[in-house]
Amino acid sequence: MSKKRKHNDHEDHIDESWLIPYADILTLLLATFIVLYSMSSVDARKFDEMSQAFNLALNSGTGVLDNPSVIEKGPKQKEIIQDSKEKEEEKKEQKRLEELIRKEQEDLEKLKKKLDDYIKQNGLSTELETKLNHSQLMITISDNALFPSGSSKLKEESKELAITIAKMIQQYPEYEIVVSGHTDDQPISTREFESNWDLSSSRALRFMDVLLKNAALKPERFSAIGYGEYRPVATNTTVDGRAKNRRVEVSIIRKYVDPEKAQQIPATPKN
Repeated sequence: MSKKRKHNDHEDHIDESWLIPYADILTLLLATFIVLYSMSSVDARKFDEMSQAFNLALNSGTGVLDNPSVIEKGPKQKEIIQDSKEKEEEKKEQKRLEELIRKEQEDLEKLKKKLDDYIKQNGLSTELETKLNHSQLMITISDNALFPSGSSKLKEESKELAITIAKMIQQYPEYEIVVSGHTDDQPISTREFESNWDLSSSRALRFMDVLLKNAALKPERFSAIGYGEYRPVATNTTVDGRAKNRRVEVSIIRKYVDPEKAQQIPATPKN
């Protein structure tokens, strides 16, 4: 009689269900290491992309990556943000300065036109001249239109000119006004004036005195200076040249100057 062998219908299998949570743990660990590595230098755009990718992959809703504020920015990122803010402020300040310069240019051009119209209407083109540059609006008045030779006493008819100029500049009370006197190189030595320094300074002061009789002007914004013979605009070897050098200048100084365009007055102007 043959022996019967028993066979099991099913072989036993090892339970591998533990692999699923193990794989999830590994995935989370990998994500954690990537986040820790990126914390040293956070790129906002890449951070957003990475956050979206992890949320989609893990499908776990809102996580730490959805709240970047909890991750402290590294020193390099802080420096980048600070530089960006400073550049933005510089742009705003530059735009503001450009607008102020534009408005000031319009004001000074209007004032120059009024002065030029007055000069033309009164036939004073040989005695007065205006010039507008990037530093100032300058009114140049020849000395023979203002003073007798060797004197600083204003002619009666020239006082009207000073009063008219004062009325025009009173519309722009916030500007600094500099009144400067100039002579030729012919020496002077009298009881009243020991040198051309004295004469030029006195002429500047006397003309400023008449300007400031206008109560609408602010005396604290005015100054007078004498340059003597040391800032000529023409040669002193001819009669015409010396006549041009004897002058009074009234300068309305700009408040807002573009450093790249500003024209500084040289210590000794070219002839």
